[in-house]
Amino acid sequence: MSDYADLLYDVSDHVATITLNRPDRMNAITGAMLLSFSQVFRDADADGDVRAIILTGAGRGFCAGLDLKDVSAGTGIGGNGAGLPLKFDLAGSPPMVLHSTDKPVICALNGAAAGYGLDIALGCDIRVASTNGKLAAIPTKRGILPESGGTWLLPRLIGWAKAAELTFLAKVLTADEALEMGLVNTVVEPEQLMTVAREWAAEIAANAPLAVQATKRMMRLGLEETFEANVHHVYLQVLPLFGSRDFQEGVKSFIEKRPAKFEGR
Repeated sequence: MSDYADLLYDVSDHVATITLNRPDRMNAITGAMLLSFSQVFRDADADGDVRAIILTGAGRGFCAGLDLKDVSAGTGIGGNGAGLPLKFDLAGSPPMVLHSTDKPVICALNGAAAGYGLDIALGCDIRVASTNGKLAAIPTKRGILPESGGTWLLPRLIGWAKAAELTFLAKVLTADEALEMGLVNTVVEPEQLMTVAREWAAEIAANAPLAVQATKRMMRLGLEETFEANVHHVYLQVLPLFGSRDFQEGVKSFIEKRPAKFEGR
């Protein structure tokens, strides 16, 4: 298994758990973490044993965004131009890799997600929040914009007016406020967070993985294409699924009134 800078990676029962692991800095992002983040998601997406991914943070925070202490010292990302090469690989950046990951991603929001951390949380497919969770849309308070997907994601998740309210006013939402706005799927007590996230991931993993991944791809494409184009793309996706062993198993298990045992083939 690869070593990832300030990230923990574990795979169990078809579920990969990725943990941002800088608890002393509220999991603030460094340049090394950016590279590791992209690599670990590529690895999880390519692993045939992984059917769902959980992303969470160690300690009290989910992710405080870019490490501003390093920035102010001139050593971090954006600090006097340091921390990133002049030609940055946007195609391989965390928001792009996260967006293109076919495996469903559950964000277990254990604490505050601010700035870059908010964009990463929003880039996940499902968000299970602890009552300690917060969503902080504060980049404009720091002289920057939501640079890592937030400007694309927020209007699609909650509509233009609410996205404008959240970002222009630089609001910080509690977990319950985020639930009311539709930015998280559910809110649970802190001690139940990972239990619930794993239960949801296990339910996903119990379904036919090829079908789940194809569904995610088609939903993602559907954000940008016409209904007619999406229908055609879905048809092209369903043809190979009809020939899969998992489809045969799904039909057989239904007829035999038993849980299906999918292989991802």
